[in-house]
Amino acid sequence: MEALSTAVSARSQYFLDLEDKYGAHNYHPLPVVLSKGQGVYVWDVDDKKYFDFLSGYSAVNQGHCHPAIISTLIEQASVLTLTSRAFYSNVLGEYEKFITEYFGYDKVLPMNTGVEAVETAIKLCRRWGYEVKGVPENKATILVCSHNFHGRTSTVISFSSDPSSYSKFGPFMPGFKTIPYNDLNALQEAAMDPNVCGFLVEPIQGEAGVVVPTEGYLSGAKKICEDNHVLFIGDEIQTGLCRTGALLACDHENVRPDILILGKALSGGTLPVSAVLADDEIMLTIKPGEHGSTYGGNPLACKVAITSLQVLKNEQLAANATAMGELMRKKLNEIDSPFLKLVRGKGLLNAIIIEHQNPEAAWELCLQMKELGLLAKPTHGDKIRLAPPLIINSGQVEEAVSIIKKALTKL
Repeated sequence: MEALSTAVSARSQYFLDLEDKYGAHNYHPLPVVLSKGQGVYVWDVDDKKYFDFLSGYSAVNQGHCHPAIISTLIEQASVLTLTSRAFYSNVLGEYEKFITEYFGYDKVLPMNTGVEAVETAIKLCRRWGYEVKGVPENKATILVCSHNFHGRTSTVISFSSDPSSYSKFGPFMPGFKTIPYNDLNALQEAAMDPNVCGFLVEPIQGEAGVVVPTEGYLSGAKKICEDNHVLFIGDEIQTGLCRTGALLACDHENVRPDILILGKALSGGTLPVSAVLADDEIMLTIKPGEHGSTYGGNPLACKVAITSLQVLKNEQLAANATAMGELMRKKLNEIDSPFLKLVRGKGLLNAIIIEHQNPEAAWELCLQMKELGLLAKPTHGDKIRLAPPLIINSGQVEEAVSIIKKALTKL
């Protein structure tokens, strides 16, 4: 904290010290204290304005405090927020009809956080494996990819390849086999095991540094899954909801996941809302009392999610993500800097890789960008994700890239 105190105001330092004293030390944030957000911008407690190039890890695709989403939130919050699933509500069925028709599935199982949805998908897949595929009891295996990130619960870290996620948190949950990402041969070999019931994959690996697979990987993986009676489980929590320039990243290869996992921008960044979608053959293997959540499918979440999904289509945010993503990568590639090693991404899910003798260079660059009015965060040391709200326009993209260019000159 002391090293950063000279870079922040006394007002900001007060809040940094509060969190340091009373909060768990499980995050390492940039030293900026935000108090307001609107559109693509956020403001700190000293009223300094910034571009938000993280978007709550793609939870704020529709922009901060989108007026339609906030209006729905306030309206429903004043009427009914929670019933639990012990009773019906007049909103849940409406939401279930809306989202299943929106994505083209028979059923939805509503949850709250992204990792809860991942856990739900794992349980669904295993149950399907036993009841439909005929896997022997307690032998179900789910294939996962190296360098994945699906959350931080005990089950999910059991198949992480990141030591900071799993080290000294064992013992771990069995039933997972890790194969290389973007490797169809490895998937083909592993999927032949008759106990394999699912393949859990991110269409683009976000936390790993926006790793975009080879074209044809997703469609090839889906074909392998079909041939071997294995469920394709698409984790679209970060890549979905127009972030990559399509409603789902899987849509780029016309792949329909057997189990679709959504979260983050499903609420436009207002409250935790996630969902698992599947057809009846899969979803109806779980019976009453076998899975659930107190807040899953609450009326407030349902109403907000409907509006959040409507905003994506009404404002054509997939098309804007495509156009602005292409512009951003073009402008970033025009930057002449020895430290900018690589630009990669799809739509408005992008990353730059920093090459520098200082292993903390990406962090230092983010601090420089913060000073110049742009917020982003490194992942895995040398990579910086660049993922602004999908409502960004061309002028804002060019201004933001000029900030990145200027910050690079200060490295």
